[in-house]
Amino acid sequence: MILGIDFDNTIVCYDRLFHRLAVEQGLVPADVPATKADVRDYLRSIDREDDWTQLQGLAYGDRILEADPFPGVVDALSACHGAGMQLRIVSHKTRHPYRGPRYDLHEAAHHWLAHHGLIDPDRTGLNCDNVYLELTKADKLHRIAELGCTHFIDDLPEFLAEPEFPDGVQPILFDPVGRYTDSFPLTAFRSWFELQQFLAVTAA
Repeated sequence: MILGIDFDNTIVCYDRLFHRLAVEQGLVPADVPATKADVRDYLRSIDREDDWTQLQGLAYGDRILEADPFPGVVDALSACHGAGMQLRIVSHKTRHPYRGPRYDLHEAAHHWLAHHGLIDPDRTGLNCDNVYLELTKADKLHRIAELGCTHFIDDLPEFLAEPEFPDGVQPILFDPVGRYTDSFPLTAFRSWFELQQFLAVTAA
């Protein structure tokens, strides 16, 4: 079993970081809910799309180490490795932000993975060679197929429902707030604790 996993918003939870950065910069009131989606929606509602784009570059780049892993993800991946699964991280990520300072977003992602204990051949089986940061969505789809993934976890249902999504790969939706559960006919889970149980049964 080869398990492919998206990175942003699937392994990494940016909610508190986006809220913190937006408040620091005076972009949103402190009482805006502390989620990435609420910060985005507030900025768009006041026609500050450019500020939102630049905020993303900061969160995914210079300040990424302050972002949290989703609860349970490190233990879940460790359990998957212990059960004999091969893990691969495959993400669509530009090399630099669209606006603002030209942080190296690929380097930042690798630093985050190491900092939070996911790049650990003994614990998760992951090393830098198992992390694929692709410049386009098409490249991401091609990589999933090329790696021979049997399952793939992503937070974007529209990606998992792509006509070009590789045949023979089971799509799994990570939907922590239940936003898409009723809209897409996909196997979906709201936490990594649930995912760990599902994957343990699947691998047995």
